Amino acid sequence: MVGSWDGSQSDDSSHFERGVDHIYEAFICPLTKEVMHDPVTLENGRTFEREAIEKYFKECSDTGKPPSCPLTSQTLSSTDVSPSIALRNTIQEWRSRNDAAKLDIARQALFIGNDENDVLQALMHVRQICRSIRSNRQGVRNFQLIRMIIDMLKSNSHKVRYKALQTLQVVVEGDEESKEILAEGDTVRTLVKFLSHEPSKGKEAAVSLLFELSKSETLCEKIGSVNGALILLVGLTSSNSVNVSIVEKADRTLENLERSKEIVKQMASYGRLQPLLGKILEGSLETKLSMATFLGDLALNNDMKVLVAQTVGSSLVDLMRSGDMPQREAALKALNNISSFDGSAKVLINIGILPPLIKDLFYIGPNNLPIRLKEVSATILANIVNIGYDFDKATLVSENRVEKLLYLISNTGPAIQCKLLEVLVGLTSCPKAVIHVVSAIKTLGAIISLVQFVEVRENNDLRLASVKLLHNLSPFMSEELAGALLGTAGQLGSLVAIISEKTPISEEQAAAAGLLAELPERDLGLTRELLAVGAFEKIISKVNGIRHGEIKGMRFTMNFLEGLVRILSRITFAFNNEPRAVAFCREFNVASLFIHLLQSNGQDNIQMVSAMALENLSLESVNLSRTPDLPPPSYCGSIFSCMSKPPVVTGLCRIHQGICSLRETFCLVEGEAVEKLVGLLDHENDKVVEASLAALSSLLEDGLEVEKGVQILDEADGIRHILNVLTETRTERLTRRAVWVVERILRIEFIAIEVAKEPNVSAALVDAFQNGDFRTRQIAENALKHIDKIPNFSAILPNMG
Repeated sequence: MVGSWDGSQSDDSSHFERGVDHIYEAFICPLTKEVMHDPVTLENGRTFEREAIEKYFKECSDTGKPPSCPLTSQTLSSTDVSPSIALRNTIQEWRSRNDAAKLDIARQALFIGNDENDVLQALMHVRQICRSIRSNRQGVRNFQLIRMIIDMLKSNSHKVRYKALQTLQVVVEGDEESKEILAEGDTVRTLVKFLSHEPSKGKEAAVSLLFELSKSETLCEKIGSVNGALILLVGLTSSNSVNVSIVEKADRTLENLERSKEIVKQMASYGRLQPLLGKILEGSLETKLSMATFLGDLALNNDMKVLVAQTVGSSLVDLMRSGDMPQREAALKALNNISSFDGSAKVLINIGILPPLIKDLFYIGPNNLPIRLKEVSATILANIVNIGYDFDKATLVSENRVEKLLYLISNTGPAIQCKLLEVLVGLTSCPKAVIHVVSAIKTLGAIISLVQFVEVRENNDLRLASVKLLHNLSPFMSEELAGALLGTAGQLGSLVAIISEKTPISEEQAAAAGLLAELPERDLGLTRELLAVGAFEKIISKVNGIRHGEIKGMRFTMNFLEGLVRILSRITFAFNNEPRAVAFCREFNVASLFIHLLQSNGQDNIQMVSAMALENLSLESVNLSRTPDLPPPSYCGSIFSCMSKPPVVTGLCRIHQGICSLRETFCLVEGEAVEKLVGLLDHENDKVVEASLAALSSLLEDGLEVEKGVQILDEADGIRHILNVLTETRTERLTRRAVWVVERILRIEFIAIEVAKEPNVSAALVDAFQNGDFRTRQIAENALKHIDKIPNFSAILPNMG
């Protein structure tokens, strides 16, 4: 009887076939109901299977019953049994004849296209024979049934393929010769294909058969050489399959395959790293070298890098310390591969990689590293110092190490120079370490040498590292950098060219813009040079491109834009000495751009710098606003003054009393910037508030009609916001600026009367009068006089002069 294909068919079913001898009743054990293998006889002459009757006697003993015959219930005096040798021989002869007949029947049935039931019955017989008598595997080979069973793997029936796999499993189990026969041709490739294409039961049978084959060392290479075998097996071990047996068998198969070093490497490339790591830990020196070399070139994700560092990091560091150059090279390359992620680099730091790494980098003498390996050491060190892990980088700048780094940079080639510069980039990113780096650069006068790398064109990585380093140094060495850039030909132009590149916004562009932004804003020579190389035109083009969405960039856009705005703002500091600055700002309507940038919400520095630039532009408005030409008086009017009338002039600026415009005279009133600046007085960032207040204070400067300026501020609801700034008592700088502006506002009598009623304002002015610096106290005193909190003695005492 043939059952379902998934395994419910019994291999022990009794089914009489033509050519198969009938089973005699004497062959059947009364207890198991199966043909006996080792018949034994009791004292009463009854015969049973040895294993079955011994189990029966044990049950009698366990329950306290006397031993008896299972058939007759007759009590026995002894549990001794006698082997039925004649019956056993007869059964063996019968079994041999029947097995031969069954194998012959199977050979006739195992053809593609035959009836499926006949094929399944034949496969069942083969399994029965192989399980019952191990020696009959030779008979299977003689009938070439293995090859015929293999052909059944090509069947269109899932049932047949599944039973063929099960049958092959039984046939080859423990039989090396059968395994060799099975592995001939493309059978292993077919089994591998089943790992991905068969249903769960078929997949389980395929992986079980591969596991059995993998027990043979000679077949491991065969399995590993099949395209896709290892990646599929590794995938099965890491899957969330509900079939635990598949996962277990795949894992055990891979364990058998680990005997091959080459397969271990292939497994590692598919994500199964532990075998390779185990050989680095426990293998021979030759094996460690081979595996570490492979690890150096292996593509690893971040989780894998952490695993490698945790498992073999110490072993790799030990290899790096060895006197054997091939071992050191293999270890360095492996460490380089895993040092580029924060998590793994942190592990390497904790296991002590830094001391030997630095020693290798700087050591010159017997058995020192060649330059190509010093480059690898520098790369590892650069990776480590540039990670986000907050370790004490200051320890790396002790013992003249920065000087040694600078010396190496001056005396090596571009590849290692790039990595050494990246080391300095990491060190200058650390507040504790940057001070030491700056000191060493100043001591050695190395800034000029470092600036020269900006002009490198054939090595983009080297140029990027140099720009990033100079950017990090610029807050601490702005004057030295400005001098170096002006003193060397082409360096400033190279930085401008980097900023102007027509590519998606890059890290290098953001760093170059940040570097130029940090240079002294009042350095007139630098501003003139930037004008000469057309920097400001290019910067305005970039700023507008970003504002209008024409220039794209995700990570570095905000930093790049901030740097551009800061560079552009420096031109507003050059009005007094550079006529081209005014001309440029007029031509490109710079004032309008800065007013638009005031609305860059969430970008505090851009808003602050824009307000500062607008202050400079507004202060220049006084010099640029002009009085219109008046028409000459009539003839009579020129003779008789009583007949002349003063001409009526319209369209004059309320604050500057001349002809103003945003583009030509940078007038904040004409540009409707006052309301936007007032809006920023509520900003959370004190620096933004201070810059905005300074820009507004330009409307109250000496030489202007203060009353008109106060009126303009009042119309924009600015007075209330300015008084709030004063009473909130933020920073000392902001307080000084607020006191100055409030004193100007209080010169208007009706406002002073109203403000005198505000106790908070009075208290803030009293505090400034008592605790401010000398100038602030003077201004606060005047403000208190305006609101009658201090008597104005100059108004009531006679002039004593």
